Formats: sequence, structure tokens, C-alpha cells
Amino acid sequence: MHPPFVVIDKERGETPLEAVYRWRERASLSQDMPVSYAGRLDPMAEGKLLILIGDECKRQKEYIGLDKEYVVEVLLGFKSDTGDVLGMPEKAASTSLPTKSEVLRALRGELGTHERAYPIFSSKTVGGKPLFMYALEGTLGSIQVPTHPETFYRIGLLGTRTVDSDTLRVRIEEMLAYTPVSDEPSKALGADFRIARIRPKWEELLSTDATYAVLTLRVISGSGAYMRTLAERMGTTLGTSGLALSIRRTRIGRYRRLPFGIGYWRKEYR
Repeated sequence: MHPPFVVIDKERGETPLEAVYRWRERASLSQDMPVSYAGRLDPMAEGKLLILIGDECKRQKEYIGLDKEYVVEVLLGFKSDTGDVLGMPEKAASTSLPTKSEVLRALRGELGTHERAYPIFSSKTVGGKPLFMYALEGTLGSIQVPTHPETFYRIGLLGTRTVDSDTLRVRIEEMLAYTPVSDEPSKALGADFRIARIRPKWEELLSTDATYAVLTLRVISGSGAYMRTLAERMGTTLGTSGLALSIRRTRIGRYRRLPFGIGYWRKEYR
């Protein structure tokens, strides 16, 4: 007898579907048994992924709306068109290091529910085609990028640190080594994630000595919140630019928010 669901750890570089296939093989589950995942994770993100099994797949909509917790590293001084290291990077004109009070003020401004545009490199479809395809084709001007509500319950600053160019170069090279490659004909345009252009661009930007700030955040959000765009907004608010250096999902469940800033996980899937 199988359980109605399991929670696995999606690895960096995997798509959610690849993580499901990996789990199915290890679990020796019959190919006739339906499985599905509830809640996407970007290829460069890692952490908790909820997998529904058998008849529970019919209740997928009930699980997709669950709240999430993440630990996110925000690199200041850079931006990319994807909002993470897998995009085409640019260096900010100003890379000054913010104070703790400035960071905390910026975090407070993110709390609550806000209407946000979907990231242009996302799987949100417009006219039956995902946004990232319009971005890769250079045809975003032909559509209106849709918006959606994002809710942030709590954002805590776990720490700040600085990194030099050499340390950052090694870290990003390690990250880019996980770049997924697809052989699906429908994804031919972005199958290699432009890695042949992105890797040398990072090398160029990090060829001179400099020091950059990295913020480590613990974020509790409603379903559908994008950590990449949170990182971008943090950079803008702090007078520079920002991107997500790493994203790890640590919890999935129902977060209960009480008055006076108190909150707790009413139900957590493990």
C-alpha cells in the first residue's frame, strides 16, 4: 500500500519532472501508477518537492496553493534577465555594501500581498506559449506580461557577508556546472540555457578585483511567490541590483499568521 504523497529533495539542476522520474525509479513504483508534483521549483533551485501518488493526483489543486519556506542567498551588485546566475548577467554601476538597518527596512517593505508581474523567464503561459519562449525569441513586445498576487508572511535576515571576485567566480562556475540540458524538440531554442554565452560573460564581469555583498534570507511566502524577483527588488531598493545566488525550499505546508507578527506552521508536509 503506497502513501498518498511523499516529499523529496529536488536536486540543483533537475527539473521537477526529472526529480519525479528519479524518485519513481528508486521507489520501484509501477509505471501504471500515476504520480504528479504540486508546486514547481526552478532548475537552479533545490529542496522540498511534494509528489502526489495514485488517486491523490486528482486533488492536485488542493496542494498547489500551499505556503512555502525558503532560504535564499541574494547577491548584490549584479542582475540578470532570469533573476539568477543562469541568466545573462550585468554588473551594477554601484556595488556599495548596505547597512543592516537598510536591509531590514527593505525587507519590511516586501511584507504583505502585492500584485507583481510574472518573471519573463517563467513557465507562465500566454496564448498557449510560456513566457520564457517569448523572451528567448525576443517577442515580448507582442504580448502583455500578466500579473499575479504575491504574499510574503515573514522575511528574516539570517546573515550578511562579503565575497571577493575570485571566490564568487568559483561559486558561480560550480553553479553553472549544474545547468540542465533538454533534448525535447519543443525546447530547442533554450535547450542549452545559453550557457556558451553566459559563462564567458560571468568571467568577464568578475575579471577585476571587487567585493560584493551576499544576504542570506529566510522567506515564508504564499504559493506562487518568486524568489528570483524578490532578489531583484531587494537590489533595486538598496540602490544597486540583485539576483538569487541560490534558492532552497525548506518547508511546504500551511502557515498560520496571528496578530502582532506571530506565526506558526499549522500543518507541514515532510
